Amino acid sequence: MQSPAPMEAMLHRPAVRRLFGALNRYMMVPYLRLGLGPLIGNPFTGYIMVLKTRGRKTGRVRYAPVNYAILDGNVYCLSGWGGASHWLRNLAADPQVELLMPGGAVRGTAEVVTDPDEALRAGRAVLIAGGFAGFAFGFNPRTVPDDLLRAGAKDTPVVRITPTGLAAGASDPGGWLWMLAFAVMAWLVLGRRRSR
Repeated sequence: MQSPAPMEAMLHRPAVRRLFGALNRYMMVPYLRLGLGPLIGNPFTGYIMVLKTRGRKTGRVRYAPVNYAILDGNVYCLSGWGGASHWLRNLAADPQVELLMPGGAVRGTAEVVTDPDEALRAGRAVLIAGGFAGFAFGFNPRTVPDDLLRAGAKDTPVVRITPTGLAAGASDPGGWLWMLAFAVMAWLVLGRRRSR
């Protein structure tokens, strides 16, 4: 059986990185900050959360949408860009993170998984929960044998986030859900005025 092609080669193409960057910045982050996560997460598109990290150089809040899985009370995600991922380097500098998940917001402490068995189990779960994105490694994450999964994802860190408490969600102060409510109300008011 042939080893799967590494995801790194495809993802490090500048055009692919720009596309993912634009989708993340202008679609996924705003959707999740508006509290629309439950509307976009499903087995096909995958289940997505936003990591809120502190920039290691600027100290400013940074947002990174990632696929995730919940196992044994912990939240796991993968760094698809490998060690070059900015959010992963931010977590190395400050492991305290907030997660904007479809069901709410959580604070936690992040660390890269070093146990190979835990990394294999969690990595497979994240790839399965990632929907079609889980196939980017060149195999079906549900059926690929363990040795091929290890080989195909060897340069992809698995991150474990241990929850430490609740965080401010989309409808809490500082959240964006008010924007959606305002837009709907404005649309209703303007729509009524135009129909007269």
